Amino acid sequence: MAQEKRDYYEVLGVSKGASEDEIKKAYKKLARKYHPDMNPGDKEAEEKFKEVNEANEVLSDPEKKARYDQFGFAGVDPSYGAGGPGWGDGAAGFDFGDLGDIFGSFFGGGFGGQQRRNGPQRGESIRASVSISFTEAAFGCEKEITVERSEQCPTCKGNGCAAGTTPEVCPTCHGTGNVQVRRQTPMGVFASTSPCSKCGGTGKIIHQPCPDCHGQGRVRKRRAIKVNIPAGIDDGQTISLRGQGHAGKNGGPNGDLLITIMVQPHEIFRREGTSVFCEAPITFAQAVLGGTLEIPTIDGKVKYDIPEGTQTGSVFRLRGKGIPSLNGRGRGDQYVTVNIETPKNLNKEQKEALKKFSELLGEGNYEKRKSFFKKR
Repeated sequence: MAQEKRDYYEVLGVSKGASEDEIKKAYKKLARKYHPDMNPGDKEAEEKFKEVNEANEVLSDPEKKARYDQFGFAGVDPSYGAGGPGWGDGAAGFDFGDLGDIFGSFFGGGFGGQQRRNGPQRGESIRASVSISFTEAAFGCEKEITVERSEQCPTCKGNGCAAGTTPEVCPTCHGTGNVQVRRQTPMGVFASTSPCSKCGGTGKIIHQPCPDCHGQGRVRKRRAIKVNIPAGIDDGQTISLRGQGHAGKNGGPNGDLLITIMVQPHEIFRREGTSVFCEAPITFAQAVLGGTLEIPTIDGKVKYDIPEGTQTGSVFRLRGKGIPSLNGRGRGDQYVTVNIETPKNLNKEQKEALKKFSELLGEGNYEKRKSFFKKR
């Protein structure tokens, strides 16, 4: 029920003045936390995930956000009762017709473009998210997501009427969906156009509604949709599937399905654009004498020869071992930072051998130490 809805800003944990970037970050964090892939079988997490997606669908859309900020839930959900929660104190009984008259006086039209309600209207887009692994993001994959959307009613083919019946043209507005209202004010007579109250702005009256959609022309369906995720996609990017959103009205086109990609962190690799970064521990002997390392990459392990005298923090480049470009042209590189691992828990014999080595070596082979301790 509408009374059970939580404020969308509260759901995402942001203030009303939050920026678009803050809303996006909050959504990504919560969507990842409550995503069904992260919480298999957890019904509470599933409900919270739906709640987070609903809040993001409104707050990430500037137009919907503006309506929500002004009118609460009723501004973004026509089925939400007028004067109910989300309208604000003292808003009960607010007449959209009055507001339409005011706007119409100055702009010659009804409020919010409702003068076009009887024309084709594009369906709203649906926002969803999908979690993929680091490797899946690099090489692409196919995922299946489940969405709930409105579709054209198959029984009445979208006209909202029971079988064998047709809608009546509204006798008040003659099918236009609009009526002109003239008002006498101290400033003179003002004329404005507002939605027809007889037909609700649709231009038609349905006497025998379709039993399946109850005259709405659309029904709610749960659909499993396959999504091809391209190679090179990055965390936070969005894929648009045209026509996979909510059904349009009055013959209007369907909305889109907008899928935000959430890439799970990798235990070894870090990504920046098409470049991949990782750190590799090496032994003291390998650093001094050089040697061949087996470096993990997203393609598997590769051999790489490090030179004698390699210093900790040195960075080596593996060309073409990074992320494929999203446009399919080439790949980035992988950068490997080597760090010398200091051995622990040496036995007596090992310690003695290391001391002898240090005495033989002296200070002459340590260039950085010599220059550092000469500085004042």
